[in-house]
Amino acid sequence: MRALSVAVSLLFFSVLTPAAERPLRFSVSDSSTMPMIHLENGLPTDGILHDLHRRIAEKLGRKAEQLVMSRTRIQPLLAEGAVDVSCYMNPAWLAVDHASYRWSVPFMTQRSILVARPETPPAKLSSLRGRRVGTVLGFFYPEADASFRDGTLIRDDARTEHLVLEKLAAGRERYAISTQVALDWFNRDRPVDRRLKAIDRFSESSIHCIVRDETDVPAREILEAMQQMQHDGEFEAILAKYR
Repeated sequence: MRALSVAVSLLFFSVLTPAAERPLRFSVSDSSTMPMIHLENGLPTDGILHDLHRRIAEKLGRKAEQLVMSRTRIQPLLAEGAVDVSCYMNPAWLAVDHASYRWSVPFMTQRSILVARPETPPAKLSSLRGRRVGTVLGFFYPEADASFRDGTLIRDDARTEHLVLEKLAAGRERYAISTQVALDWFNRDRPVDRRLKAIDRFSESSIHCIVRDETDVPAREILEAMQQMQHDGEFEAILAKYR
C-alpha cells in the first residue's frame, strides 16, 4: 500500500512539475533587428526584447525560451498555444482577437515615420503618388495600407528594418517607412551629414506583450510582474540602455 501511495505521488509530481518549471516561451520575429533584438547564429543575444523577456522570466523564477520564427507565423502560433508570450504587439495589429490571451501594460511607445536621405525635401506620406516606399516584408502599415492596395504607393519590401534603411541610404529608393527607434539606432555611427532623417511622423502606438491565459501559463503573475516593472522604472532602464 505504501509503495502504491509513493508511486501515485511520484506520478502526480511528474505531471505537475514540467508545467510549473518549464521555461516561458517568448516569440521573436526573425525580421527584427537592433535595437529590438540581435540574432547571432539564429539565437537572440541582445536588444530591448531580449532583455525584457529575460527579466520577465527572472521575476517569476523561470527561464526565458526565445523562439525565433517568421513574423507571419507569430499569430498562428499564438492561436495554437505554441507560444506563451509575444511582445512588441498592439491590439490593432492582430488579424483576430484571441479570447484566451491577455494584454500587458505597455512597455514602450513606437513612433512610425517617413524617412528620407539628408538632401530630400520634406514631404507627407499622404502626398506621395506612384512612389516606391521601403517597407519590411510582412509588416502591416495601417497608415499606408489603402494606398498600397490601390497602387497609389508601391511597397519595396526588405527582410528587416535595418535592410530597408540601408537600401534608402544607398539611394535605391527615395522614401521608407520606419520607426523612430530603428532610425535612431541606424544613425548612431553615421556622420552627421549622412544621417537619414524623419520627414513625416504619422502615428504613435503603445507596445505591449500578449500573454496566453491557460492553465499551464502563469498569466496573472506575468501581468503583475510587468506592472511592477513599469512602476519601478525597469522598462525605461531597458530602453535607455539602447538609446
